[in-house]
Amino acid sequence: MQALAIAAAVTFVWLGMVLAISFLEAPLKFRAPGVTTRIGLGIGRLVFRALNTVEAVLATVLLSVLAVETAVVSSLPPSGAVTPAAVAILTLAAQLAVVRPRLARGSDRILAGRDAPRSKGHYVYVALEVVKVVALFVAGVTLLMS
Repeated sequence: MQALAIAAAVTFVWLGMVLAISFLEAPLKFRAPGVTTRIGLGIGRLVFRALNTVEAVLATVLLSVLAVETAVVSSLPPSGAVTPAAVAILTLAAQLAVVRPRLARGSDRILAGRDAPRSKGHYVYVALEVVKVVALFVAGVTLLMS
């Protein structure tokens, strides 16, 4: 039972970070006075690198807690929480392995002072963020209700 409470807390911390950074900070920074596209991209790269690092740690903790619950306590976590937690973790993996490198190549060109076409990769990243937010919310609520 305590492991599931920890898993729920980790899930909601992760959810809060994604909501705050991806859906609040990221779009607002480009509206600040004096923030050029290059400056915004530079800030965004730092912020998202830090966010993704923390997300990877939280995903590892969540996975570890659920594994300990299963192996040590001999209690299966609720399947209604395992599936969305897995979706969130796999979504993060797709963002890190596929989408972020593509976005980095485009922002590298802009930061180097070259023109680059507007990337559709941002739309893919945002769509994956929405999937991750829904998955984390469902997993967290399910864990709390257990």
